[in-house]
Amino acid sequence: MADSAPLEDFKQLLAGEPPELGPGPRAGVWSVTAIDAKLDELSARHRLHGRVEELIRGLALLWHDHHEPAHAIAQAIEDADGSLLHAILHRREPDYGNAAYWFRRVGKHPCFPVIERRVTELAGLQPYKAGPQEMLLGLVVLNGEWDPFIFIQACEGMNKLPPSDPRVLILRQVQAIESEALLEHLLAT
Repeated sequence: MADSAPLEDFKQLLAGEPPELGPGPRAGVWSVTAIDAKLDELSARHRLHGRVEELIRGLALLWHDHHEPAHAIAQAIEDADGSLLHAILHRREPDYGNAAYWFRRVGKHPCFPVIERRVTELAGLQPYKAGPQEMLLGLVVLNGEWDPFIFIQACEGMNKLPPSDPRVLILRQVQAIESEALLEHLLAT
C-alpha cells in the first residue's frame, strides 16, 4: 500500500460524492483547470511525474466527469493500468461492450483483490443475508473474486433508474471503491 501521507493528499482529487453510473455531469465537480492545478501542486510536493502522474490525472478527470481529456490519457497509456482507466471510462460513458473489451485487456489487475475485499466489507456479505443490497453486491463478487464483467452488467441494468434509487447508490459506492483502489495502486508503483 502507498505511504499514507501522499495517499491522503492525492485522495483530495477524488473529492465529492461518487460519480454517477453514467457520464454526468453532476453538481460539485472540479474544473479541468482546478484538477490540473491541484495535481501539479501534489506532484511537485511528492515528486510524482510521468506515467503515474498522467494516470492519476486521467482518474481525477474521469471522477469529475471530464470524459474527453480522461479518454485521451487512457488511450495513450497502453498497459494494464491504462486499460483499467479506459474500461472504467467506457462503462460510465456508457459503452458497455467497449468497457468489456478494455477489461479483457486488463486481465487480473492487482487492484481486483482490494476491490473485492472492500465491496465485500461494504455489503457485509454473509451467507445468511439475502436483502437486496447483499444480493446486488453478491453479484459483483463471485467466488471470492472481483468480476468487472458482472459489475458492467449491474451498471447497465441500473443505469435507467433514478440516481436516488438505493441500488444505484450502492453501485456508485462500488465505483468509488474502484477509483480509490486504482489510486492506491498507482501511488504504490
